[in-house]
Amino acid sequence: MAGTQFGYQTVDEKEKAQRVRGVFDSVAGKYDLMNDLMSLGLHRVWKAYAIAVAAPKAGDRVLDVAGGTGDLALALARKVGPTGMVVHTDINQAMLRAGRERVIDEGWILPTALCDAEQLPFASGSFDLVTVAFGLRNMTHKERALGEMARVLRPGGRLLVLEFSKVAEPLRGTYDWYSFQVLPRLGQLVAGDGESYRYLAESIRVHPDQDTLKSMMKGAGFGHVDVHNLSAGVVALHVGLRC
Repeated sequence: MAGTQFGYQTVDEKEKAQRVRGVFDSVAGKYDLMNDLMSLGLHRVWKAYAIAVAAPKAGDRVLDVAGGTGDLALALARKVGPTGMVVHTDINQAMLRAGRERVIDEGWILPTALCDAEQLPFASGSFDLVTVAFGLRNMTHKERALGEMARVLRPGGRLLVLEFSKVAEPLRGTYDWYSFQVLPRLGQLVAGDGESYRYLAESIRVHPDQDTLKSMMKGAGFGHVDVHNLSAGVVALHVGLRC
């Protein structure tokens, strides 16, 4: 059995994929509301910052990996305009469906693909920009996923990874209390599923910290990687330049 982390548990790799799918099947309907409640709306600021750093241009080809309910894909589409293209992808059908409906409700039609980030169904060098927001930590083989994201980027293209990371030391006690005492109760109250939000808190703790993820991205083919700590390291934006 090949073991991997599902939160604090060690599980079989195949079991992890099924269990992660179950988490997002459960929370898809309340995902956006819970994001606002959990982060006190800060997730919108973090994503806006990522878009500003990405600075997508009209006509750019963009791949949004683990795009979930589509907020980042929609913001990117508005930047690249009708001459560009944003492909909205996710491995979870419930999340992808929610995102597709949201995008259509906003008056946009984007290419949508149900796919695994570890086996992207796109030709090498297809995109100018790849983004993944709050999805990398749920992937079983992160190095493989990063390698795939590098493969589908053109030389000189960029990968933006927006993800929870290692918070500054003075805040860790408060952050841990909030994560493990407040979030599961909030998830139970709002989404009817406290355990999924306990997993999400645990998944943050076992995700690579800022320096480790930077090294992983370099190993995957990104020659230069910048790290932007946001909200005292609660979230970090990694920006990798494809060699």
